[in-house]
Amino acid sequence: MKDLVVVSNRVSIPEAGRSQAGGLAMALNSALARHGGMWFGWNGEICHDTSPQPTQTRRNGITYATLPLNAEQHDNYYLGFSNEVLWPIFHFNLGAMKFQRRHAQVYYATNLHFAEKLSALLTGDELIWVHDYHLIPLGEALRRQGSHAPMGFFLHIPFPSAELLRCIPGHRDLLASFFAYDLLGFQTPQDLETFCHAAIRILGAKRSDNVLRYGDRRLKLGIYPVGIDVDTLQREAQHSETKQAVRQLRASLGGCALIAGADRLDYSKGLGERMLAFEHLLDDYPRYRRHVLYTQVASPSRSAITEYDDLRQQLESQAGHINGLHSDLDWVPVHYINKTYPRTALMGLFRAAQVGLVTPLRDGMNLVCKEFVAAQDSRDPGALVLSELAGAAHELEGALLVNPYDPHAIAEALDQALQMPHEERCQRHASMLASVRCNDLTRWWQRFLDDLGYAVSS
Repeated sequence: MKDLVVVSNRVSIPEAGRSQAGGLAMALNSALARHGGMWFGWNGEICHDTSPQPTQTRRNGITYATLPLNAEQHDNYYLGFSNEVLWPIFHFNLGAMKFQRRHAQVYYATNLHFAEKLSALLTGDELIWVHDYHLIPLGEALRRQGSHAPMGFFLHIPFPSAELLRCIPGHRDLLASFFAYDLLGFQTPQDLETFCHAAIRILGAKRSDNVLRYGDRRLKLGIYPVGIDVDTLQREAQHSETKQAVRQLRASLGGCALIAGADRLDYSKGLGERMLAFEHLLDDYPRYRRHVLYTQVASPSRSAITEYDDLRQQLESQAGHINGLHSDLDWVPVHYINKTYPRTALMGLFRAAQVGLVTPLRDGMNLVCKEFVAAQDSRDPGALVLSELAGAAHELEGALLVNPYDPHAIAEALDQALQMPHEERCQRHASMLASVRCNDLTRWWQRFLDDLGYAVSS
């Protein structure tokens, strides 16, 4: 069996006595533990050295090879091209794109830098799995370094239409760089079809089933919806009921129904529209005044980018407006929290909620909605209001699907969720839980790596 090399923008090194940063990190570590190998990428630090060498750390039979970014790489590769060009375009937000040629140059140069550092660590008998939009050109850079290893790429975010992709200067080169890989994985069938359309229209690629040919390159395509570790999350949610913080949360509800959301602070999450929808709920359905609470956790993110700081101020203003208009001395309807909580605390929040509110404007998958499903008590589960533009909407048919751009429709769905009979809630939850179990984290990485081996041999 070949050793596995995972490459991602950030690397999560497990620390003794501390839980993993997230389910995805657990899945990748599980795959590495099974195959043996290395996880390579940025360690989250910024240095002044123009060409630092990777630092290798050994944990549980896995090598973590990490290196810092210098200030130019951080500002141009990471904040610039990755998060001010690729992120907004891939999330269908053309107005947020801020292209600078220097950002694009450093993006490609940083991928080449990563490829050079990684190549020096390879023995030639590896299976390489590259992750996400930061590292699209890495495969091509590794091929130029002489690598002939089986190489797969997984895109965690949506893929944009050809029309949107064409708005990126240099889009042809970006699109062509995907063809350095043997297998390209997407979250949903829609993303796969959108990529095929772009490759055929822009590059003139030829398609046969789920294989694309471009020049002398052959690229296999597949759909691999990312999942969660269901059993672990269920245990955490059940155990949370013994925690003092969760008991205090339940006591503080005072008989009110809890609507809960937990997201990274990002314009793609539809938080402003969501806040407006809750205001419509209170305005249009007066019976919920003093009988419902909305708690929204928004973890800080990319604060160095102006749009994110503006969004934080907007949400604080919206929450203050709703509370100022609707609160009583003993009831405050919106709890808006701009801080990061450990996953165990969020599972306690979801466990206590009657409604999960997850309405991104666009999302590759969205694991929060799956975590909400896992957290619920199957004997008396809550209902899920979910954006139809989240990748998970393809799997969670038991959710109440809404257009995230329509706050009135979200308010109507919240009313339906709060009024939903017990039997219907149980039926919807059972359907969603079965789907989440079918596509769990282990199945995700096993299917991808199995298909990568097949894509190379066929």
